[in-house]
Amino acid sequence: MSSAPQDGPVGAYGLRLDGISEARSLLVPADSNWPRFHIGRETGAPPWRELDVVTDSDAQLMLQTGGEIRIVREPGTVIFSTEQGVSEEALVHPYLAPVAAVVGYWFERESFHAGAFVLDGNAWAVLGERESGKSTLLASLALRGIDILSDDMLILDGWRPFAGPRSIDLRATAAQELGVGQHLGVVGARERWRLQLGPTSGATSLRGWILLGWGSRIETVRVEPHERIVRLGAQRGVRLPPKDPARLLDLAGLPAWELRRPHDWNALDAATDALIELVRGHVP
Repeated sequence: MSSAPQDGPVGAYGLRLDGISEARSLLVPADSNWPRFHIGRETGAPPWRELDVVTDSDAQLMLQTGGEIRIVREPGTVIFSTEQGVSEEALVHPYLAPVAAVVGYWFERESFHAGAFVLDGNAWAVLGERESGKSTLLASLALRGIDILSDDMLILDGWRPFAGPRSIDLRATAAQELGVGQHLGVVGARERWRLQLGPTSGATSLRGWILLGWGSRIETVRVEPHERIVRLGAQRGVRLPPKDPARLLDLAGLPAWELRRPHDWNALDAATDALIELVRGHVP
């Protein structure tokens, strides 16, 4: 198990990060071969653009709440420019996620709007549309002592998933129902309650996909390969053509199930049980 050290390089999503000292508890030890980026902040009103711009050497990403992120590949720098100041904890989560996706694209890593957890030595990705209960399900797993790799962005180097920031951000109802979470106020585009995560085992291999859906009862339904490629493609972290389309096909070749459950808080524990049973019952 690993957690952010008092000294030494730290990062998240497979990025080594400098310029962040107040949010080290949200980060993990960084490997020396991870791309290194210095984080900076500016306060002001950057010019508005309707579209993000990504080239092979730099990127400008617009924030939903106003402001922008400027990323330069060499030397590695990330500047967050916002009208009002943003804390380092907010930069690490959630603002770092799109940075990780773009840098991952440069380094031929795939990215998905997904969380991930580790059980019995294997990593499983959890995908769902907005308000599909993804973070709530991950928090339910975390409260059972299961290793959570990431909350809302999954970066893959081959089959290896990188650990994200050590937190899960919940909505008000989820925090109330689970009885956890520190109220952060409005961070990014919504109000958040933060569940701090413990250390993660980190290095492992992705074993498969869990796709979330609502239904009248709790059930797990195998997702066929032709449907996997469509649903994975819709959740990619960057809206750019894959640098290696065959890689996306390989990832879609991993087993996948849809976990369906009622939109009812009373069903959360049973849905969590069903997920654990499914994963443990699948022989690698």
